[in-house]
Amino acid sequence: MLTRSTTHRQFLSIALPMVLAALASPLPGIVDTAMLGHLGSVDYLSAVAAGSTIIGLLIWSFSFLRMGTTATTARALGSNDQAHCQLLLAQSLILAAVLGMAIVVFQKPLFWLGFMLVTPPEQSLALAETYTAIRIFAAPAILGSFCITGWLIGIQKAKAALALMLLVNGLNVGLDFFFIIHLDMNSEGAAWASLIAEYAGLLVGLTIVSRLALATGFRTELGLVNTGKHHMHKDHLITELRQLSKYRELFIVNRHLLVRTTCLIFVFAFFTAQGAKQTAAILAANAILMQLFFLFAFGLDGFAHAAEALSGQAIGERNEALFYKTCELAAGWGFVVASLTTSLYLGFDSTIIGFFTNIETVSAIAGEYFIWLAMVPLTAVISFVLDGIFLGAGKTRSMQNIMLVCALTVFLPTWYLTRDLGNDGLWLAFLLFMAARTILMATTFWRVSQLGGWLIEVPAP
Repeated sequence: MLTRSTTHRQFLSIALPMVLAALASPLPGIVDTAMLGHLGSVDYLSAVAAGSTIIGLLIWSFSFLRMGTTATTARALGSNDQAHCQLLLAQSLILAAVLGMAIVVFQKPLFWLGFMLVTPPEQSLALAETYTAIRIFAAPAILGSFCITGWLIGIQKAKAALALMLLVNGLNVGLDFFFIIHLDMNSEGAAWASLIAEYAGLLVGLTIVSRLALATGFRTELGLVNTGKHHMHKDHLITELRQLSKYRELFIVNRHLLVRTTCLIFVFAFFTAQGAKQTAAILAANAILMQLFFLFAFGLDGFAHAAEALSGQAIGERNEALFYKTCELAAGWGFVVASLTTSLYLGFDSTIIGFFTNIETVSAIAGEYFIWLAMVPLTAVISFVLDGIFLGAGKTRSMQNIMLVCALTVFLPTWYLTRDLGNDGLWLAFLLFMAARTILMATTFWRVSQLGGWLIEVPAP
């Protein structure tokens, strides 16, 4: 547990497993890109770039399930209410099952919309359609895993979250080698690897959280006072799950996060779509650069996850000192990660690109635009850290509004005004989007702090 005199070592004991877990998330995408980028044809790489963007638009729009579960669970933990922690887990998993099945049932109209937004080159279209048709069936498993991971982070079981993520992504990478290299299934093999790994991860995750949720002493394991509401009787839990009014807390948090996340994913999808409208080589080069962005983003998200769990705990405990200490540590370590990432990108650009592809045209294009990628980490670091702080504190409405402003009044107008610059204009729009998020979130943080508003109850809509 973090206290007023929390040290960097204590913070890192919670944050580092989350960093490693977060870094494991883009690993399958990186391996997919690297393997397909060495097959001698740009078609497979561009197909997966387009297909994974569409799947991301459909499924990652619901990643609010992870964020909402973490934030609400952390506050329940801080309030010493284990029974509510159990209820939040069950409610989140039910929502995930319903939404995941809905995605599968309505996949045809969803794919139609997706391929209207992200249109791959003609020679890659059939491959992209096959890829998405396979991966979409993983939707219930992915959404369920969002909830499980979010709950584990919320109760500060960082090592359990790490183990689960390593299992899923390690299995995915292993299956990539088997399907893509051994069976020569190319982009279709990448889709099957992801599908199998996601369901395996869901089964393991359900086993982990069911044991934790039934244990009445997980607060004691965290070093917390074990005096609140402990275990919820099975019959009472079922009664609570049947009452829609009991989902109010999750609905309020998740509706703001749905808008915010959908808006963010739209920016990524639009970015990919505009690259696809240029050439297959530019689409593939941008896919490599975005994989490197996601590697940084997921790594920094580990500190944001820690900040989310700990700031949520602080809000639940009404502990302002713990809240600001969490902010201080998260920002400091965030800058360390961003600085190291920028240094690595600037110093080893050719080596990094060579890992992803040996196709000369793609390598040359990626190298041409690599400087844009290198400017992103230090530009975006504060917004990533404050995402976690705002989530833990329940300031999801502010997150939603800031994202809308940045996407609609910064990203899209900048892209429109710089279309003649081609891919440079696209990257400029993306960089300014990240800069605007940093400025607005930092300004909002300062304003709320001046008003003493962090411990104020989250208002009803």
